Amino acid sequence: MLHAIVLAGGSGTRFWPASRRLQPKQLLAIGPLANESLIAATVRRIEPLCGLERIHIATGEHLLGATRQALPSLPSANFYGEPLARNTAPCIAWVTALIAHRDPDALVMVLPSDQHVTDEDAYRRALETALRAAQSGEVATIGVTPTRPETGYGYIELGEQLDEEVYVARRFVEKPHRQLAEQYLRQGGFVWNAGMFFFRATVMLQALERHLPELSRPLERLVAAVGSELEPELTQQLFAGAPSVSIDYGVLEKLETLRVVPASFGWSDLGSWESAWQLSELDVDGNAGPAGAVFVDARRNLVQDLRAAPDRRVIALVGVDDLVVVETEDALLVMPRDRAQDVRAVVEELKARRRDELL
Repeated sequence: MLHAIVLAGGSGTRFWPASRRLQPKQLLAIGPLANESLIAATVRRIEPLCGLERIHIATGEHLLGATRQALPSLPSANFYGEPLARNTAPCIAWVTALIAHRDPDALVMVLPSDQHVTDEDAYRRALETALRAAQSGEVATIGVTPTRPETGYGYIELGEQLDEEVYVARRFVEKPHRQLAEQYLRQGGFVWNAGMFFFRATVMLQALERHLPELSRPLERLVAAVGSELEPELTQQLFAGAPSVSIDYGVLEKLETLRVVPASFGWSDLGSWESAWQLSELDVDGNAGPAGAVFVDARRNLVQDLRAAPDRRVIALVGVDDLVVVETEDALLVMPRDRAQDVRAVVEELKARRRDELL
């Protein structure tokens, strides 16, 4: 029985001022589908594979209300609120154990909630290939075929080719510097780590017991108390004592074998406003903005007017290149596109000033 775990945490910093603590990136409509949130698009894409009743949303307790509102078609019981943020390994372990408690034969795919996909048919075909690899009892992942020397992604080096679509993972590689990323692109044999994982629930639980026993033991106590009045308390204890570690570092990199499915389906992790510009419809000068925006002697700019008022003011850019301009009801962001990652510094400054209403 196929189940999906959609990871939907986040702190709401990368797309400030559009994203906030209670409205992180996955709850926003970013990119070409401006009428659909990223998490809604994720659920829509995978529904044909597993049905809504077996899609599980893992988010923070403070985001449960907004996430349920964004996905009204999912059963209420399919939302899981982490009491504490502890990276991906504790979260995936928790939801996987609860799924296995109800369905011991479960086949599980873990997917991010905040990515953009252009070719949805190719995306689903890649998922199906990875799931077939996982059915044999191995853990599998999808690696996106690189299209540029990207320094913001982790990579996976491909090893032995097992069949036309599946390889053995040789090693995980941290985010490389520019020269190394260019080398990976030239020589081939490297794919982007897209954060998608596929496994039999029992296989993952066995791997956790071997590689993260400090997480596995309290998890067993929690599962034994499912449905009882002790479950909330044991869930709190699980996360309070869990190591803050990614599933990649905590488990996958330690496996003797890991299957990789290289694939291309127009993927972006939408990591910053720079990514939003790359996915936008551009005019002849490379500008993207609302219909009323004015660009005079301006090139490669991104303008986003996210105010709710229908009588939107005109935003005009004159003689400037490569800027991001984002306006909301209570904030205005202006920065060079190549410093899009630095928007987090704005959030940190607002924290220091105790401007919680802007977070």
